[in-house]
Amino acid sequence: MQALANLYQSILNKLRHFDGLAPLALRIYLAPVLMQAGYTKLSAFEDTAAWFGNPDWGLGLPMPEVMVALAAGTEFFGGILLLIGLATRVVAIPMMFTMLVAAFAVHWENGWLAIADSSSWLANESVLAAGDKLAMAKSILQEHGNYEWLTSSGSFVILNNGIEFAITYFVMLLALLMTGGGRYTSVDHLLANKYLKPE
Repeated sequence: MQALANLYQSILNKLRHFDGLAPLALRIYLAPVLMQAGYTKLSAFEDTAAWFGNPDWGLGLPMPEVMVALAAGTEFFGGILLLIGLATRVVAIPMMFTMLVAAFAVHWENGWLAIADSSSWLANESVLAAGDKLAMAKSILQEHGNYEWLTSSGSFVILNNGIEFAITYFVMLLALLMTGGGRYTSVDHLLANKYLKPE
């Protein structure tokens, strides 16, 4: 038994040399998603600000232009920093806050699922109703469209716009807050080695 424990510990010790790979994977996954979200907000700044500020058909947030600038800047420029692993822990904090605002101010009323899947145990009433809408849309497209071509890139779905993605990104950012950018794989690691190494 002791031999197995020693072997296990030996494997763990070797794996520590690669512990920068997990934060790198998280950063590479998150960066383009967040940068695209920020870029979309910046490129349609006025429309986004109108949606942020309007209480009737939007979010009804105060100071919508400031909120858009903060959200878009955090996502776009924070995504760039994540990509190279610079100030990873620092930039994770406002990004986590942005994800929480998105989850609870924008997506909360839609439940958990991002894509409507009526077979899921997480399906709510709007997800269950989406099945009939999707069936009708498919019927119309099969009758009046080139359905084979339309579905050649994948099946049609109805977005539910739930909190699933925002919370998933929040959890990934929380992991980066705890681990940092990653040993050997981030600018943070290089700078720490250069400037914070004990003499």
